[in-house]
Amino acid sequence: MSYESNYILDKLPKHLKQYIKAQNYEDYTPINQAVWRYVMRKNVDYLSKVAHVSYLEGLKKTGISIEQIPNMYGMNRILQAIGWAAVAVDGFIPPSAFMEFQAYNILVIASDIRQLEHIEYTPAPDIIHEGAGHAPIIANPEYAEYLRRFGEIGCKAISSGKDYELYEAVRHLSIIKEAAGIDQKEIESAEKLVEDLQNNMGEPSEMALIRNLHWWTVEYGLIGSLDNPKIYGAGLLSSIGESAWCMTDQVKKLAYSSEAAHTSFDITKPQPQLFVTPDFAFLSQVLEEFANTMALRTGGLDGIQKLITSKALGTVELSTGLQISGIFASVITYKGRPAYLQTTGETALSYREKELVGHSTKHHAHGFGSPIGKLKGINLAIEDMSPRDLKAYNIFESENVSLEFEGGITVTGDIVTGTRNLKGEIVLITFDNCTVTHGEKILFSPHWGLYHMAVGEHIVSAFNGPADLNSFNLITHSITVATIKQKQTEANHQLELLYKQIREFREGINTTISRNKVFQELKKKFPTDWLLAVELYELAKTNADDDFAEEILTHLETVKQNNPRLGHLIDDGIALVAKHLVV
Repeated sequence: MSYESNYILDKLPKHLKQYIKAQNYEDYTPINQAVWRYVMRKNVDYLSKVAHVSYLEGLKKTGISIEQIPNMYGMNRILQAIGWAAVAVDGFIPPSAFMEFQAYNILVIASDIRQLEHIEYTPAPDIIHEGAGHAPIIANPEYAEYLRRFGEIGCKAISSGKDYELYEAVRHLSIIKEAAGIDQKEIESAEKLVEDLQNNMGEPSEMALIRNLHWWTVEYGLIGSLDNPKIYGAGLLSSIGESAWCMTDQVKKLAYSSEAAHTSFDITKPQPQLFVTPDFAFLSQVLEEFANTMALRTGGLDGIQKLITSKALGTVELSTGLQISGIFASVITYKGRPAYLQTTGETALSYREKELVGHSTKHHAHGFGSPIGKLKGINLAIEDMSPRDLKAYNIFESENVSLEFEGGITVTGDIVTGTRNLKGEIVLITFDNCTVTHGEKILFSPHWGLYHMAVGEHIVSAFNGPADLNSFNLITHSITVATIKQKQTEANHQLELLYKQIREFREGINTTISRNKVFQELKKKFPTDWLLAVELYELAKTNADDDFAEEILTHLETVKQNNPRLGHLIDDGIALVAKHLVV
């Protein structure tokens, strides 16, 4: 993959780099550039009144131009000064990966841009949403730290299988809604699938809940008072329709709290309510409150059960600090606590996010199982035993021992060695000729080889992903549907050339172009196009060519009459010209 790096991007783990694609700036067409310019001019004009003060300041700091689509390489050079970077991706990527990028101070930008037909809003992530929405606000240090911390916590949230189904369905819907020439029935079918999945998710997973928090803050957040809120959410900052709609009384304003995690959203429709945080510091407070409810911090039986339900790679950390990473298959319980855990397939053991030597997925290729808890009749946990205590209970090298745990698990075999953490506490005991049983059920037999018993009285943490990123091959990214690129027809090519000519005239690249001739060709061949006519009107007024301006206005009135839904877009474009001329 070819992309310009910097010291921030250099820190990215390999499994995140698989999502990065080249921006291919030359693929942006003159119409794409005109769409960017229109949205940015309209947004900056309106948002200067209703956006948080950090927005306009951030536009300057991040080097985002109103006149042209930002080049990712240029953005990276500027973002580097505030400790961030940006990468291009192809549409939606999995939520956990998106948040993990944030944890590394990297802004993920879908490099495609919405079609002219969807200039007000698109459900697909695009460079207007990401570049003009997210990037300016991260120039605020307090908000940037919230975003980083959110990614750090969010990527540890445990998902369910249904979460991934919904992700795939939403991604597919966003692609076909933004693509040209897709049958309406196909779009309606995709919308129904998303709706059905949203209505049948069952008990929401941690990822579903924290994704809600992300939506109501990072994407659709308001800040200030309920009576006079300001916009900071990227979804609102990048939508010329919703940024105005959200300020009306038709959208209910609620005080932000962790309850927002239990308020779902529909990506395909305007939001009926929004949450208002008093300041950016409060966002971090609510995030930490929510994190306190996650298995990441609570561990226990609930944590491992969440991992089993997810059927995805996850990690449990024991009270000794030993971390077991794999796909968790089952747990034996005792009095509401885990007594024995079992993974299936490749498993790795780590301590403080670093894989233990000799305990990679090659050593545990077929799963790993271990008892959890105290020994029966002994109040002192194994991890708390001193060398003298361990000897008293025959827990040391070369001893044949039978350890019976409170949960009914019995481990019998010859102790080979013990592995200790940096504090000198024993975290792992290795047995030969070992049998592990639960009642009459055999959990491990001697002929399976050495048995490695994890030491830990309880599970202190359970989270998504491996403890050591290098333990597993995480290069598994496969997008089932790629974004659909618009096919270039001869007519479309001709229209693009007209846009290109006017752009070059405005930028002083070629001032010999006859604007009147371009306008006559536009009227004749592309009578429904409105944006280029608005740009021509802007140039006519700027050059005090009032007769030409009136002719264009007459044409635009006809366009409005034939297509009333474009009326407010045309009117807004004309109003912007008037405002800029006054300034």
